[in-house]
Amino acid sequence: MRLTLLGTGTSMGVPQIGCGCAVCRSADPRDRRTRSSALIESGTTTLLIDTPPELRLQVLRAGVGNVDAVLYTHEHADHVHGIDDLRSFSLLRRAPLPVYGPPATIDHLRTAFRYIFDDSIVAQPGTSKPRLTLTALPPNVPVTIAGVAVLPLAFEHGPLTVYGYRVGALGYLTDVKRVGGEALALLAGVRVLVLNALWWRTHPTHLSIDEAIETARAIGAERTLLTHLTHETGHRELLERLPAGVEPGYDGLTVEIPE
Repeated sequence: MRLTLLGTGTSMGVPQIGCGCAVCRSADPRDRRTRSSALIESGTTTLLIDTPPELRLQVLRAGVGNVDAVLYTHEHADHVHGIDDLRSFSLLRRAPLPVYGPPATIDHLRTAFRYIFDDSIVAQPGTSKPRLTLTALPPNVPVTIAGVAVLPLAFEHGPLTVYGYRVGALGYLTDVKRVGGEALALLAGVRVLVLNALWWRTHPTHLSIDEAIETARAIGAERTLLTHLTHETGHRELLERLPAGVEPGYDGLTVEIPE
């Protein structure tokens, strides 16, 4: 199985508009962070996690030509507002593209992007719109998606419920505030963990870097990649400060994970 981190930035991305800090001016390409998303390739199946505003640029950079299904974590704009770029994938497959996520997120997509999901809104001749099917997933119940076993896990993200996903030996958790006992048990044995880590100070709805380190230790993955990072932490500086087994992810990072 192969994981590609398409985007590893927070909701404002890096560089941040109007900022002249050292990280925003950095020449290190690992400091240029688009909004968070990921690609999982297992056998002949390709799963996309989230559709951020830069999705088109992300998939072009990664050379992605096909997606078999989309997994949403939650409905915040930095995770869903690239949804129209799924139009290309549905056109290429000449069939609707399956979309999965938490029940509240699925309801949000149906209303926020009515032009996609309302069958009474028909694309005019010579135009198109994404063809997507929506499926709400219950938490902590294994499901097979495009032939791949997926376990959705529910976490607190302020007033929202955000889903993380376990796919084989991979755990992908973004925008979580804490990982409790039940989730720890369900994540036991993952070899690679992707975990959000906003910045060093605390935040009401996200793990801080220190909290992410503690969570990574509790889960015990061989390798933890931090995502959803801000311009407060440059890649090189953060890498030097993190303990063994924990490292900052970056846009375009690809990891092979034994199945």
